[in-house]
Order: sequence, then structure tokens, then C-alpha cells
Amino acid sequence: MQIKAFVCLLGFLLLVLLLIGRLIALLISRGDGEEIPELTPEPHVPVVETFANVWIMEADQEGILIFRDGASERYPWGTREDGTKVTPDVSVREQVADIVVTDGGITAVSAKREKINGKILSADDTGIEVEGYGRLPLAADCKGYRLFDTLKMCTVNDLCFGYSFTDLCVEQGEICGILMVQEDAMEYIRVLLKTSNYEGIFHEEVVLTCDAGYHVLYGDYGHVQQESHSAGDTLTVDRNSEYFVSDRIQIVPDVLTGQIALESCSRSQGTPAYRGQMELLRTEEGIVVINEVLLEEYLYSVVPSEMPARYPAEALKAQAICARTYAYGRMMHAGYPQYGAHLDDSTSFQVYNNILEQESTTTAVKDTYGALLFTQDRGLAETYYYSTSCGVGSDANVWKTQNAPKLTYLRAKPLNKTAMTKAVAALGGEGGTPVENKGEELRDEEAFAAFIRAKNPDDFEVEENWYRWTYQVEEIDKAQMLETLQQRYEANNKLVLTWKDGEYVSAPIEGLSDITDMYIEKRGSGGVADELVIQTGTEKIKVISEHYIRAVLSDGESSVVLQDGSKIAGMNLLPSGFFVITTSIKNGNVLGYNLYGGGFGHGVGMSQNGARDMAESGYSAMDILLYFYENCAIENIYGRS
Repeated sequence: MQIKAFVCLLGFLLLVLLLIGRLIALLISRGDGEEIPELTPEPHVPVVETFANVWIMEADQEGILIFRDGASERYPWGTREDGTKVTPDVSVREQVADIVVTDGGITAVSAKREKINGKILSADDTGIEVEGYGRLPLAADCKGYRLFDTLKMCTVNDLCFGYSFTDLCVEQGEICGILMVQEDAMEYIRVLLKTSNYEGIFHEEVVLTCDAGYHVLYGDYGHVQQESHSAGDTLTVDRNSEYFVSDRIQIVPDVLTGQIALESCSRSQGTPAYRGQMELLRTEEGIVVINEVLLEEYLYSVVPSEMPARYPAEALKAQAICARTYAYGRMMHAGYPQYGAHLDDSTSFQVYNNILEQESTTTAVKDTYGALLFTQDRGLAETYYYSTSCGVGSDANVWKTQNAPKLTYLRAKPLNKTAMTKAVAALGGEGGTPVENKGEELRDEEAFAAFIRAKNPDDFEVEENWYRWTYQVEEIDKAQMLETLQQRYEANNKLVLTWKDGEYVSAPIEGLSDITDMYIEKRGSGGVADELVIQTGTEKIKVISEHYIRAVLSDGESSVVLQDGSKIAGMNLLPSGFFVITTSIKNGNVLGYNLYGGGFGHGVGMSQNGARDMAESGYSAMDILLYFYENCAIENIYGRS
């Protein structure tokens, strides 16, 4: 204790000596007549932040509440550098604005009050085309806000084409703010019509006529000209046509029931004719043809193109609801925003007008007018469908997309009478479909092999020709397989991998030597082939996803043999990914392979032939849809029953 006391005393004395020394130094400097410099504080450097094109949610005497980058933030009115307090401006409420925040307070607000509204015709990352205004460029710092329902950020990809639901803030001729003001029921769909045989989207020449009088609208915005034509008059338009004063031409029948025949295009029905009106858009590559038509009338030509018109009424109604839901989803998020089209008329979306309208399918559309399929969280369901099951389906993970795991209403489940009976009994007319999930057990190779090699008489589709099939390749064409592998790698290099240094990596495939083994390494839900391994000596190639596997194992020449013994040759894609594989070996190498499989299509969502058989068994369209799309609900978008 004495030592500690001594140390403390010594420290105190040292501090006193330092203070005395400082005082002596000051006295000496004063005696010399020198001024003692005063200590000046460091000047304050204000922290200034500038936020461009934010949405001002609220403004009051205390400050403002803004929404930027998906989050809300509140700031008080601040003080300028000259010390003056900023005068509150409550008029900036619900405006897009640039704001300056100094030391945490608002010191400047510049509201963007100039707005326009019109039918959105097209959009991309560089600009938006608005009817009555033409194409306006997007500002580099343009921001978009969805104001209805829950406030969210949005982009040009969320615009509703053909509708004026959106206000656009304009500054110095550029769009600086996108304000999606409302969400209303949409009745018209815009369909991009491909060339003959669906070969492309750009037409060199468009030849059309109409079964009623029609008029052609053309010219610059504000100076639109109109030319009348009689029924049967032929109109021919190429890129150099005098009608292209601006880049868009409209062809509008004089009566609502008029149909425009596109004579320069052919479909399986012959020369197609379309309800609604036509729009011709001139581009550098050619003319884009867009058919704007009522959604319900669009479905008149979709349903018979997607499901045979002879199928039972309840199956056709289920198909109509699926098709309407799919189309409406594209209306909300367009497939061709750069042209202002929601989708095209090919298998890339839904086949449209390839087959003539039929009374039975039109009736199914009318009977389900406005009906859409919604998920539990109030979003539109992804109503995937395919031709025929093998007795079980799969889930959306077959496509390896980022969104697939979220589609939990699409499950692998048995498609048989026993499971359906239990599901409908559990439903009681509404709710979910608690049926046995065979997805997990059929991931096992032995379990799936036993399943696919058997025929379950309880399965709805057991009598369908595609229910079981075989495929034999007597001798592998390595050059053809290599070409397919390379094509698939170029399309998505994450789904074709090569074994290197103890792991699979993405690398170009230069060649394909003798194959020593070939097998399914992993199966997805319901037993669908998910990963195929092709081994060549010490090297291995892994093909991922049922679609890529179906492409690689199809040589384009060998025949698929169906249940009744009939053969189909020349398929560039195997009927489905539900199969087992055995190989034939010669001199240690795989010479050929045999597949034993079932089903036709990807296996996700509704089986169309399954729906037919369910309808024939007395089940309703609602029973069918709520079985395939679990925990979903059917509602009318137009508010009618």
C-alpha cells in the first residue's frame, strides 16, 4: 500500500511541475511582447446528401416522409448554411422530387410536377412510347413507384401495355419518374403474330384484308390521318410503305365483329383471321404485327389450339381457366415490352389461332368468363400444363429457375382415382388437396424403376398411348450427341458441366470420346430424370434438368414406341423425363441404350389427358384445378359470377 501511495504522489508532483513549466513559458512570452495565439475551433463541414427522384409520401410542418430504394425515411426541415430555417412546404406531398439533406435535415426540395398520361405502347431500358406523345427517353436516374396496394419500387417491366394506368413525370423532355397509379381489370391483350410456320417475328411484307369495312390510321402524333377501305379490300404494307409516316400503323374494322385476315401468313387452319384490330410496327429488322383483341375472344382461338375440342366440357373449362390465368400473367408482365406485346402466338407462350374456333371450346370460355386461378398469397398461379402423365407428376424445380422453389402449390402427386377421391372428399368443395406426395419416394432409383415398369390400373391415364413408351438407340451417334451438348452448353452453361480436378465445373466441351458409362445420377420429385452422367474413360459430363436430358438422349432418328405398338420417329426431344435407362456394352464401351418411360411433357401442373379422364369420371373443372394446383382458389377478375 505504501508503494502505491508513493507512486500516486510522484505522479501528482509530476503533473504540478508540468503546469508550473507552462505558466513560466507564458510569462516569458508575455515579457517578450509576443501575443499569445488564441485556439480557434475547426470549421464545421456540413454533411450534404442529394437524393434524386424520390417519392414524397407525406409532408407536414415538422418534415417529410420519403420512399426511396424500397424503404421509407423521415427527415425534419433543416437549416441552410447561412443559418436560415427552411420554410416547410406541404405541397410537395405525393410528388416525385429531388431533395437535399444537410446534416440530417431537408434544405432543398425540387418537385417534378410536370406529368403526362396515355396508353403505354412500348418500353425498354432507354425509353417509353406513349400514345399521343411518341417515344420519350428515360432519364439516367429515373425511378419507378407502384402506388396502389402496397407501395413498392417498379420498372418498365411492370408497365401494363395498351393501358393508361401509369403517370409519367417529365423533366427537360426525359421521363424521370414512373407512377403506377392503379391496377384495374384488363380486358384487352396484345399478341405478337409470328411469320408463317412461326419462324420469326419480323415480317418482310404484310398483306391483309377484312370481312367488313375498315380504316387505316397512320401519321405522326397529333397529325393522325385516316383512310377508309371497303370489305374485301386488300392492303399491302412493307417497310417502305407510304403509310409509315411514323413507325406505327393501325388497322381497325368498322364493326366490333369484323375479322382481319392475314393473307401473308399461314397456319395449320390455312389463312388465319383475327378478331380485334391490327397494329404494324416498323423496325430495322422488319415489320412487327400485333393483334389487340379482347382477352375472352383471344381465348376462343387459344383453347382449341391447346386442347382437343372433343374433350369433355369440364376439362375444356379447366383448360380455359388455365389459359386465361397464364395470359393475364403476361398482361401484367409483358413478354415483348420493346414492341408493346404481351406474348406471341407460338408454343413459346400459348398457341393462338392455329386451329379454327370451335363451339365447344368457345362455350367453355364463356362459361368461365373472367375466371382466374389465384394462390394463397393472392398472386396469379403459374398454370403450367402438359399432355399426359405416367401416373405421377413433378414440381417446378425441373426447370432450375430461381423462382421454382416458391411455387409450392405445384407438387408431385399420384394421378389415380383413389387419390382423387380422397382429395375431393377432403376439399369439401373448397380448400386444399391433402393427398399423398409420391415425390420423395420416387427419387430413389429402384423405387422409380419399379413404378415406371408397372402399370397401375387405378391411374386415370393408364389407357393413354403415351402412358408408357420405349425408346431404343442401337448405336450412339457421338457427333450428333456432341453437337447437342455444345448447343445446350451455349444456351445455359450452368446445366452442362464437366468433371475436372475432383469437381464438376462449367467448361466448353471440345470433343466426345468413347462412352464407357451413362446413367441417371439424380432424380427429381416424382422420379423425373434430373442429372444425367455421361462417362468417357476418366472424364465425365453432367447434364442437368429434364429438358436438357431429353434433348441429349434423343438422336432425332430413332422411334418412340407407344403402348399400342405404334411408332413415332424424328423427335428432337424425348416424350418426357420419366424413364429408366439401360445400356448395351461392346468392348467396354456403350454402344447404344434403351429407355423405358412414360408420359408426354414436362410433368408440372395439369395433365391435359388426366383432366379429360377426370372429367369423364364426373369431376368438375374446380375439382380438377384444385387437385393439380394445390391450395389455390378460382376468382373472377371482372367481379362477375
